[in-house]
Amino acid sequence: MADLTNIINQTFPTKCVVIIGDLVADQFLNGTISRVSREAPVFILRHDTTKTVPGSAANAAVNVASLGGKPVLIGLAGEDANGGLLLDALRESGIATDNIVTDASLTTTTKVRVLAGQHYAARQQVIRIDYEASPDLDAATKQKLRDSLKAAGPNADAIIISDYNYGAVFPEIFADALAISQARGIPLVVDSRFRLESFIGATSATPNSDEVAQILGEDFTSDDCGQLCERLGLKALLVTNGNRGVQLFESGQSPLQINAVGGAEPVDVTGAGDTVIAAYTLGLASGMSFAEAAKIANHAGGIVVMKKGTASVTAAELTTSIAENNDPAVANHAK
Repeated sequence: MADLTNIINQTFPTKCVVIIGDLVADQFLNGTISRVSREAPVFILRHDTTKTVPGSAANAAVNVASLGGKPVLIGLAGEDANGGLLLDALRESGIATDNIVTDASLTTTTKVRVLAGQHYAARQQVIRIDYEASPDLDAATKQKLRDSLKAAGPNADAIIISDYNYGAVFPEIFADALAISQARGIPLVVDSRFRLESFIGATSATPNSDEVAQILGEDFTSDDCGQLCERLGLKALLVTNGNRGVQLFESGQSPLQINAVGGAEPVDVTGAGDTVIAAYTLGLASGMSFAEAAKIANHAGGIVVMKKGTASVTAAELTTSIAENNDPAVANHAK
């Protein structure tokens, strides 16, 4: 097996990953419950703070950067208050925003998580409020996104498609990404919340078990996943299963189960899939086998779910976790 620590420390920083997808402003509104309203049987929440962080495709880009890679983020944001907060948060994370198309007609997709608690008590999420962008884009906006991908393609070592069905990923831009991947021999990895079957021919995909169940039914088997991998034209399918770890279905190999690392009970699973695809894709871009890349992605996911809110993982955290939780089964499988 390759020396994963050396690859993470030495090769990740040399790799450029283009991320195409739906950008989300993840907002965390913290408040203190003071009393019950006289108007209705509900608690009154006194607002304390609101923090905006990059979510979805933007979170994948943050994770590529925190792991040492060079992200190029392509997506959409509105010229609204939340769009400005999102762009500011990206810049604070070291992510360039020149390839993000902004327009006054666009709405910045925003997910507001309300965290409430009494004085001196832990805050718990009580509700999430979503403000969603329309998936319908005009031809000019689509062309701007395609032009950004065309400009970024020659320097890319891998491409991520992060599709949450908010409009930034459409058939033409996926076809462009696929053509670049095939012409340059670089990995193209897809994460799609609702439309995985629309992306045929990518290198790999990273759905969670619920997304696979939407396609195969609740009682899907390993054989079903293997057949899905073939049907999608993938070289490998990485299915994440929460506290049950991940399963890798690779063409020509037996299914590989990689057990979860870290605590048995996650603190917060928000954005864990974005972390997984970032680590997995960086691994593939750096020459790791699918099994080796799946291993580091599993570690990355295990680390980030033990953090509150939309979070990222660092290269130092990843190498420490690998050293402390070595899995010989992965070493035996890796080519």
